[in-house]
Amino acid sequence: MSQDGASQFQEVIRQELEFSVKKELEKILTTAPSHEFEHTKKDLDGFRKLFHRFLQEKGPSVDWGKIQRPPEDSIQPYEKIKARGLPDNISSVLNKLVVVKLNGGLGTSMGCKGPKSLIGVRNENTFLDLTVQQIEHLNKSYNTDVPLVLMNSFNTDEDTKKILQKYNHCRVKIYTFNQSRYPRINKESLLPVAKDVSYSGENTEAWYPPGHGDIYASFYNSGLLDTFIGEGKEYIFVSNIDNLGATVDLYILNHLMNPPNGKPCEFVMEVTNKTRADVKGGTLTQYEGKLRLVEIAQVPKAHVDEFKSVSKFKIFNTNNLWISLAAVKRLQEQNAIDMEIIVNPKTLDGGLNVIQLETAVGAAIKSFENSLGINVPRSRFLPVKTTSDLLLVMSNLYSLNAGSLTMSEKREFPTVPLVKLGSSFTKVQDYLRRFESIPDMLELDHLTVSGDVTFGKNVSLKGTVIIIANHGDRIDIPPGAVLENKIVSGNLRILDH
Repeated sequence: MSQDGASQFQEVIRQELEFSVKKELEKILTTAPSHEFEHTKKDLDGFRKLFHRFLQEKGPSVDWGKIQRPPEDSIQPYEKIKARGLPDNISSVLNKLVVVKLNGGLGTSMGCKGPKSLIGVRNENTFLDLTVQQIEHLNKSYNTDVPLVLMNSFNTDEDTKKILQKYNHCRVKIYTFNQSRYPRINKESLLPVAKDVSYSGENTEAWYPPGHGDIYASFYNSGLLDTFIGEGKEYIFVSNIDNLGATVDLYILNHLMNPPNGKPCEFVMEVTNKTRADVKGGTLTQYEGKLRLVEIAQVPKAHVDEFKSVSKFKIFNTNNLWISLAAVKRLQEQNAIDMEIIVNPKTLDGGLNVIQLETAVGAAIKSFENSLGINVPRSRFLPVKTTSDLLLVMSNLYSLNAGSLTMSEKREFPTVPLVKLGSSFTKVQDYLRRFESIPDMLELDHLTVSGDVTFGKNVSLKGTVIIIANHGDRIDIPPGAVLENKIVSGNLRILDH
C-alpha cells in the first residue's frame, strides 16, 4: 500500500473510532439524572476534545533537537525578587490574590482512606488545617481578605465538604469546585469502560479525575473565575495541598503586581535546584521561542539519561504557580490553552488494562504571555508523598508557626536528611505504631530502615544510620538510644518483663 493509501486508511480508522466513542458517550449521557445533566455533558464534551487530540498526536510531543536551555533572564533567582523589598501598601496587593490548593488526591498510597489532605501531619494538624491556619494568619496580620479555594475531585469532594464546617469561625472564606470526571478507556478497544454515569458498584473504577491541568476549564466552568475577577482579584497562587512549603510569598506577589519593567507577567512557575532525588521532575526549557515545561514522559527514550542529568537541566518544577486570572479567562474563551496529553496506563482490580488521559497544570506555561521562572529556595518544596517524608516534617528538624513549617535554627546545615523507610512503614498507621516518639534528627544525614523495626521513646539519630532486620528477625531500638554513624542488623527484641 502506498504511503498516501496507508495514511488515508489510518484516517478512516481514526474517524470510525471517534464516531464509536461519540456514540458511547451519548449513551452514557442519557443515564444522567436531570440535575446532573448539564454538568455531565460539560465533562463528556471536555473528554471528547481530549480524546480527539490524543488520536491526532503521534510519537513524542517534543522534538529533542529543538530543546534549549532557557535564556538567563527567563529564570530569575529568588534573591533578586526579594531584594526589591515590599511596598507600604502590601495589604492592597494581597487583596488581589486568591489561593488555590489542588485537593483531588486520596491518601491510598499512604494506606489511608479518604482525601489525602485530611491526614494528620503535625501535632494532630492535617494538611488542610495547616493551609487554613496559614491564610488566616495572613488575613489577620495584614487585615486582608485572601480566600482559599480547593479544587476537589469526585473522590474527595464529599469528605472535604463535611470537614469544612469546622473552619466556619476562621477568618478565611473557603470555596470549592470540582475538577472534571472523565471515563477511563479500554486499552485495546479505546472505548469507555463505563456504561452509565454512576460511579458506585462496578462502575467505581470506570471514572477518573484527569490531572491538575483540568484546573483551567473546571475553574472557568464553576463560575468562580468570573466571581473573583468581579471582586477585583488578579492572581491565583496554585499549589499541591501536600506541599507544606507552598506558602504565600509576599515578594513574588509584589513582583507580579508591580513588574519592574512595567510588562505584566501572566504566569510564574517556581522552580528549584535539582538534587539526585529529583531527577524525574519536569524541567523548564526554551522551545520554539517560549518557556516550556518538559516532563520525563515526553522525552524520547534515547534522551532520558540526558534529561535526568543534574548538570544540563539544573532545575525542576515545584508546581507552585502564580497565574493571572484575566489571562486564564482570555485563553479559556479562545480555547487556546495548550497542554501535552499524559497517557497514564492502569490495571483495574479485575485485571482490565485501561488508559486515562491527563494534563498537567504547569504545561500551560507556553500559552501565557511574558512567563517567568523563579528559582526559589528548596524550603518552598516540602511535599509529603510517603511516610519517609512524614517522618521529616513531624520531627524536630522543623518548627511550626501559624501553619508554616520552618527548618529549625539548631540544624547546622540547610539540607534535609535522606530518609528511606522500608515497606513495613508504608501505611501511616503502621508507621505511627513503630515510633513511640519521633526521634531527634537534628544531626541526621541519612537514615535507611528495612524490615520489622520499632523505635522506643527519645531515640537520637546522627550522621548515617542504617537499620536492617532480615526476614523473620525483629529489631527494637531501645528508649533513649543514641545512634551515630551506625549500621544495626540481626535481631534485637525488648520485651516487657
